[in-house]
Amino acid sequence: MALKTFGNKDTRSGFGEGLRLLGETNPDVVALCADLTGSLKMDAFQKNHPDRFFQIGIAEANMIGIAAGMTIGGKIPFTGTFANFSTSRVYDQIRQSIAYSRKNVKICASHAGLTLGEDGATHQVLEDIGMMRMLPNMTVVVPADYNQTLQATLAIAAWDGPVYLRFGRPSVPIFTPEDAVFQIGKADLLVQGTDVTLIACGHMVWKALEAQVQLAEKGISAEVINMHTIKPLDTEAILSSVAKTGCVVTAEEHMMNGGLGDAVAQVLAKNSPASQEFVAVNDTFGESGTPNELLKKYHLETTDIVLAAERAVARKN
Repeated sequence: MALKTFGNKDTRSGFGEGLRLLGETNPDVVALCADLTGSLKMDAFQKNHPDRFFQIGIAEANMIGIAAGMTIGGKIPFTGTFANFSTSRVYDQIRQSIAYSRKNVKICASHAGLTLGEDGATHQVLEDIGMMRMLPNMTVVVPADYNQTLQATLAIAAWDGPVYLRFGRPSVPIFTPEDAVFQIGKADLLVQGTDVTLIACGHMVWKALEAQVQLAEKGISAEVINMHTIKPLDTEAILSSVAKTGCVVTAEEHMMNGGLGDAVAQVLAKNSPASQEFVAVNDTFGESGTPNELLKKYHLETTDIVLAAERAVARKN
């Protein structure tokens, strides 16, 4: 079965287009960037609304503080920089100035995960989902493709409270329809199956869809869920699917500790324990290389999801 796509494009461009549209429709939206306007695709907003765009420079902690202050006047600030600088470098400021007081700031983070590529371990943040989902009041969204990132950008502007929006650098297949409804906290059931549940986020959703096709050729029926919101997590979707399949594989471009897999495991442990396999980076930093080389070395390929699904099914049986 051939998978349907609408071309390939980077998810950061989906964010840029969503921000551009918000600039035209919501006068309260303002944008702040830490010297990476082109990389974050914030150029169009800057050009069209220079009075609502603030270039802070390489001063990420200051950017977070300014954004928090802007919410007091009713603005909806969107901050933009690389995921590593959006979280690790400014975690104290996010915790104290945004999460603790529930400021309506949208922390938009590009170049996440191993697919940042040649920039290496210092820039390839793999802990950010865990860091952000641990913060009270924080919503965590990890869309899967260009269209969904655009839709998520529009959705978080209407969401009351702080949000962490994670997206990436490489071009990936677009499979979400332009008119799809994006609902924060509500997972997308992409393929129905009966033998194993595949739950993925971000770039790994497409690989889960590819794995589903390969598993079908082996006689294994896989259900595929795009868990684009890590917090609040759609526990109903998880429990409903695993009640049917009896086992689950989680796939994410993130550290095994603290991410999507951990979140799903907590739900299962509390409600209905089941066989689970994790496709994620296993307690190590990344390194310099092409995105494809790194995904292969750190076992984040379609084949790794297939093998994990076979292990989960075998353990269940």
